[in-house]
Amino acid sequence: MNKIIEKFNKIKLNISKIQKLNPVNIVAISKTFPLDHIKPLIDFGHKHFGENKVQEATSKWKSLKLDQPDLKLHMVGGLQTNKAKNAADLFDYIHSLDRQKLADILSDYEKNSSKSLKYFVQVNIGDETQKYGIPSLEVESFVDYCVREKKLNVIGLMVIPPNDNNTKKYFEFTNKLNKTLGLPELSMGMSSDYEEAVKNDSTFVRIGSSIFGNRS
Repeated sequence: MNKIIEKFNKIKLNISKIQKLNPVNIVAISKTFPLDHIKPLIDFGHKHFGENKVQEATSKWKSLKLDQPDLKLHMVGGLQTNKAKNAADLFDYIHSLDRQKLADILSDYEKNSSKSLKYFVQVNIGDETQKYGIPSLEVESFVDYCVREKKLNVIGLMVIPPNDNNTKKYFEFTNKLNKTLGLPELSMGMSSDYEEAVKNDSTFVRIGSSIFGNRS
């Protein structure tokens, strides 16, 4: 069996041992990897893939998605407003909705197209200056703005916790906040911490190196 498929199946097995009622979607983070490296997982039947740059994702996935419309592409990186409409053309999920101007542009896009995307609001859970995201104290009002005023389909929160050995605390806080807001999905967990994320009700885990190997 292909090594990528072996790694993927191992992660699925690990998740199955700890997940609760909600199914967990593995978003295979394929950024920087060429399509021929990713293709074994596509051929295996996996549907959810993540990229962090619009231009790279377009060149890699545009024609493939036309041939296989059931593939679901996730934008997991910071999204510049001048790239927002191009991203909305290609992606199905945006995990990095984090400011009003971006919400405005995406809302206008949806009004002028037949496409409706699914959104995660990115929370800057550790208030880190170098990271994107809405401060946790502003999340409720921002979600309300996106949903009520902009009619965006916000399905959950997304976090990238600080690297300070308090991952469990951040995941617990985000899970509680997500439930308080009544959101059905939750995007938490990467290769190093997806099991802890699943224990705290994450429904989308974003895993790259543990599936595809280290990036050059």
